[in-house]
Amino acid sequence: MTKPAPCPFPLSVLYQDQHVVILDKPAGVPVHAGPKGGPCVEDCFPLLSRRKDGPWLAHRLDAETSGCLAIALRKQPLLAMQKAFADKTARKTYWAVVEGGPDADRGEISLSLTKKTAPSGWRMITDPDGAPARTDWRVLGRGEGMCWLELSLHTGRTHQARVHCGAMGWPILGDTLYGQPHPEGLHLLARRLTLPLTPPVSATAPPRKGMEAALQACGWQGI
Repeated sequence: MTKPAPCPFPLSVLYQDQHVVILDKPAGVPVHAGPKGGPCVEDCFPLLSRRKDGPWLAHRLDAETSGCLAIALRKQPLLAMQKAFADKTARKTYWAVVEGGPDADRGEISLSLTKKTAPSGWRMITDPDGAPARTDWRVLGRGEGMCWLELSLHTGRTHQARVHCGAMGWPILGDTLYGQPHPEGLHLLARRLTLPLTPPVSATAPPRKGMEAALQACGWQGI
């Protein structure tokens, strides 16, 4: 049997059993192969399972977002996870470092989103006639000109956390589409994922190195 090729990016597994793997996806690695080529998460699938069917992505993360990404190794858990994401029983918690930040310590963003396409490309925008989207936020720390937020996404719209934060006037650091570039890239981490399987599955991802300085400036102590 042919030996699988090495993974083209550092492969960090946060959780694994016979049915599910949760990876710590690196920033800058897309989940699917793109038209420009380059490595993607699916390149590592032969290392996760030698079965003829699967693995499968249970959901997606933006290329520049790091953290928890669930992969199904069997069809039954794939269907169970897809159902959990669809009926909102899967719990997704993000960490973000944003420019400025809210005055309050917690709150909710409820802004519908839709996709807007232009000759220069596409982006998500707020639109009363768009798909409903809700994000709860909580301040975990504050620094000079920035704020560390915990974001709980109750809907899984494309770019939801990024658009919602930008629309509130505190874009995520390094968001080149809805904010401003940053030398260390997008400061958005898929921190924790909990899946209502039997038994329940959960994983927590550490911040990537590029986020640590901003988090520390907001009071994070590396725990």
